Amino acid sequence: MPQTVLLAEDDRAIRHALERALSLEGYEVTAVADGVEALAQAHRNPPDVLVLDVMMPGIDGLQVCRVLRAEGDRTPILMLTALVETADRIAGLDAGADDYVVKPFDVEEVFARLRALLRRTNPAPVAGGTPEAPVSKTQVVSDRQLEAAGIRMDLQARRAWRRRRELELTRTEFELLELLVRNAGIVLDHSTIYDRIWGYDFGPGSKNLAVYVGYLRRKLDEPGAAPLIHTVRGVGYVLREG
Repeated sequence: MPQTVLLAEDDRAIRHALERALSLEGYEVTAVADGVEALAQAHRNPPDVLVLDVMMPGIDGLQVCRVLRAEGDRTPILMLTALVETADRIAGLDAGADDYVVKPFDVEEVFARLRALLRRTNPAPVAGGTPEAPVSKTQVVSDRQLEAAGIRMDLQARRAWRRRRELELTRTEFELLELLVRNAGIVLDHSTIYDRIWGYDFGPGSKNLAVYVGYLRRKLDEPGAAPLIHTVRGVGYVLREG
């Protein structure tokens, strides 16, 4: 079965060109002109991946993201945007987007990012790791629940607890914690985390990952208890007790 793409783009020329290119690449494409149609189509026939223009009349791409994520829809979303400032990219990611492509774009880049997003739909634990912790210490309770280092996560309900205390997490914080919990005891390098959470690396000078790790630490850590997220200098981060 071909993978399905829901494309929302108000520029007719871009919409038709991208629809044709995606179809020739083997995708089954539904193309709409605005956010209202995108939401209606997503509810009627949920796609494998969404491609949304940020700037659309009425309901824009960011609002579509927020609505779908609020409904618990975790379908991968690729944004098409002319906004290139870091603050704009972060706003899109926090709204629920998984990745973005800046206009004007090369269609091959769109194909590559779609392939990456679809590979991440059902993430598997990262293979390997550092010699000191080669095996994940995660307990997979069911297809929707994970437990490790005193953290319990309900993936379907998108809820998480440290022991009995429920954690109030943003979408990005939840995704980052899920990745760390799935690979508890394994040191994940920066590039791996960027690829799994955002689909690309912001670059060596970026503080984006450190900022989100800081957010998570403030919500996870408890007075008198050892921290759960540890920094491995020059490498990345690992979730473990003690």
